[in-house]
Amino acid sequence: MKPFRVLNPNLPGRMARGLCALAVMTKAPQAGRVKTRLVPPLTPEEAAELNKCFLRDTAAAISNAAGADTACGIAVYTPVGAESAYTDILPADFSLLPQRGDKFGERLYLAIEDLCKCGFDSLCLIDSDSPTVPAENFKQAVELLGASEDRVVLGPSDDGGYYLIGMKKPHRHLFEQIDWSTERVLNQTMQRATEIGIQVKLLPTGYDVDDDASLRRLCDELLPDTRSADIAPYTRELLAKLTAQKEL
Repeated sequence: MKPFRVLNPNLPGRMARGLCALAVMTKAPQAGRVKTRLVPPLTPEEAAELNKCFLRDTAAAISNAAGADTACGIAVYTPVGAESAYTDILPADFSLLPQRGDKFGERLYLAIEDLCKCGFDSLCLIDSDSPTVPAENFKQAVELLGASEDRVVLGPSDDGGYYLIGMKKPHRHLFEQIDWSTERVLNQTMQRATEIGIQVKLLPTGYDVDDDASLRRLCDELLPDTRSADIAPYTRELLAKLTAQKEL
């Protein structure tokens, strides 16, 4: 498999024009560095494998939503130098963009700034903790951002945060004075949009999987096959394997 194209915001390419960037925020899936709040019940190695499956499922949904003339898939990754970690995880048509910044809100804003510098007409930042979000939600975000007026699109998570934020140009104020990793994130972001006069559009609600309780919820949802088989198939397969070995 050939290496992924790494985007350089300082060398904008014409191929981004007219497209919406569907960009998943990701940390290289290394044991002991990802999904640490799931250890226990998982081992560090199992948590890393689960993180890989989350990424595979999210990237597949993004690819299904990304029409050739409307959107494309990108992984905004860290650390620099870990590009090869995504070889067997992301679809071949994905591109990579290095993360910048230190604090979480700063990383989000700088990713938006860099994607805009690359020439995309609009963009969505998508978390890597919500593998059951369907491609239809991402398609809806692209359609909403295709409107002429400026707006922000949010995919609410039922813990009070969001799994997606989309916009057409950088708005730093949306990332200022936000109590990250709390139940106030979504409401505070909507308040910041109101303060600068930007219309907010909401997608269907999803949920993050980042602790023991949400992992059990995910198992209850996927393992009895209560959802379509095309929802999170990689995650479903791994969970079936893990639950055959231990109690989650």
